[in-house]
Amino acid sequence: MTLPERIDADWIATLSNEQLARAEAQLHTHFSREETAEKKRRGNAYDLMRGPEPLMTAWLRWSLVCNAVRARGMRVRYRR
Repeated sequence: MTLPERIDADWIATLSNEQLARAEAQLHTHFSREETAEKKRRGNAYDLMRGPEPLMTAWLRWSLVCNAVRARGMRVRYRR
């Protein structure tokens, strides 16, 4: 799925539940990669809210879509 540069409520509203779930999974994967890399770099000093811009952007994009998924009453399951 191709994601827009700017994720907002208008874009989210155009998605079906299936599309929203796919977008959420894609964004979660990207955020997880950024977070893992930052945790590796910072170790015990890791703090999400003090992370670099790419990490914060990944978190914001994912959290907007994740909240929309939950607002629609959908469940999210992540592979471990």
